[in-house]
Amino acid sequence: MGLRDAFVDLVLGGVCAGCGVPGAAVCGECRAELSAAVPFTAWPDPVPAGLPVPTATAPYAGALRKVILAHKEDGHYALARPLGDVLAGAVRAALGARRAAWLCPVPSARTAVRKRGHDPLRRLVSSAARELRRDGYDVRLADALTVVRRPADQAGLSAEERAANLAGAFAARSRWAERLTDQPVLLVDDVLTTGSTLVEAARALSLRGIPVLGCAVVAATPRRTASGS
Repeated sequence: MGLRDAFVDLVLGGVCAGCGVPGAAVCGECRAELSAAVPFTAWPDPVPAGLPVPTATAPYAGALRKVILAHKEDGHYALARPLGDVLAGAVRAALGARRAAWLCPVPSARTAVRKRGHDPLRRLVSSAARELRRDGYDVRLADALTVVRRPADQAGLSAEERAANLAGAFAARSRWAERLTDQPVLLVDDVLTTGSTLVEAARALSLRGIPVLGCAVVAATPRRTASGS
């Protein structure tokens, strides 16, 4: 638990981020809801060209949506572990029979990281990787992408507008290009909406000769078609 979480628990008393009941950061009922999520192939509708197969653990709704926002925007660091467990489920499904991969998170702009006081996605990926290694997977975090042009706020943009807004936003770090050549790489993000962010991230890696196996996300927005995992 981070210092902020500890302070809130001490002064105000802890509440569940998913339903608001007093007690743990995620109550037993909400944790069970998160644990029961079944990964699925979450193609956006429409599907943007160049999107590697996306796997989500659950729809972006209910308790999971609230927990993601509490961790990401409110800095409740203690939520990284339960969310990391959810993300690990998406990674397992995306890998299929594979037992090894590099996990490459979609990067956030430095200004966004400073404003939030932490890098929420990187924290989730690190937590997921620890859980997967305990389960016998050989997974490692690859900070292979960087933001080279900060896009405008995506809220309210159509799929086409999001794609144009993100064009050229990411680049692969030079020191990772050779290291990831011929290596299994999964792109990782917290929420999939239109797929534009993951398309741009995959494009940036492919320009340096880094192929992408697929994408793993914690959740996908409900306005999409889903097929069995």
